[in-house]
Amino acid sequence: MTDSLGTILTAMVTPFDAGLAVDHGKLTALAEYLIANGSDGLVVAGTTGESPTLTDDEKAAMFRTVVEAVGDRVPVVAGTGSNDTARSVELTRVAEDCGVDAVLVVTPYYNKPPERGLLAHFRAVAAATSLPLVIYNIPGRSVVNLSPEALAALGEVDNIVAVKQANPDLGELRRLRELSDVGIYAGNDDMLLDVLKMGGLGGICVASHVVGLRLAEMARLVRAGDEAGAERLDETLRPLYSTLFLTANPILDKEAMNLLGHEVGGLRLPLVPATAEESAVVADELRALRLLP
Repeated sequence: MTDSLGTILTAMVTPFDAGLAVDHGKLTALAEYLIANGSDGLVVAGTTGESPTLTDDEKAAMFRTVVEAVGDRVPVVAGTGSNDTARSVELTRVAEDCGVDAVLVVTPYYNKPPERGLLAHFRAVAAATSLPLVIYNIPGRSVVNLSPEALAALGEVDNIVAVKQANPDLGELRRLRELSDVGIYAGNDDMLLDVLKMGGLGGICVASHVVGLRLAEMARLVRAGDEAGAERLDETLRPLYSTLFLTANPILDKEAMNLLGHEVGGLRLPLVPATAEESAVVADELRALRLLP
């Protein structure tokens, strides 16, 4: 296992300007804000970063911007996965040249490969880089699921160090813990406490954009043996976890950041801005957490 990539990693939104071009000044400012507010790792161009509508050149420029902004203060993890193994390999090599600390590679989506194809995919990407690789298992978006047995097999690859598990089946996580010591990151915010209790590494989170310090405190409490305190804190945050996912992420995460004054801009189609009703729900939850007046 490794803990070198951090405990609370934020899957960063991608700030856009009025013309929906990547705003690198605001990307730098966002990285600084997140580091100051509980994040000890950053993920660039993941799902929350609207990776499907970013070009590879845009992603590479973002990797360079965040690496330059944070230096060696926290690890920078580049989202380099796609449903095309060759493209994933190429972007992973580009990311390594940009100076990132690790890569996050999603299970190939849409083409629905069998498990042996998934195994071959991750082994090919891992072989193309010397960087640590984190598998991103998210059957809700990619349809396919990596079984605990498959994840354990991939964990035997030297530089496959962890899985971001966004499959909420805790039974599968427990089975993986029995089979392998590969690191585990919660891929859904509402799984963070359970993953921490299992001895997992932490979470690659969305809510950490707005409550990063509270998530970091939750991790501290678990590791200090105060699970009851962590449970009480988690209970106060569960309405926020649900609220941010009332519609497709990152629509409401961006809405929350904009309401808090961080000006991360709009979204590229086919994602659309929050409705007035959705915005009101987000604002109410931010007020309940005393983040908005």
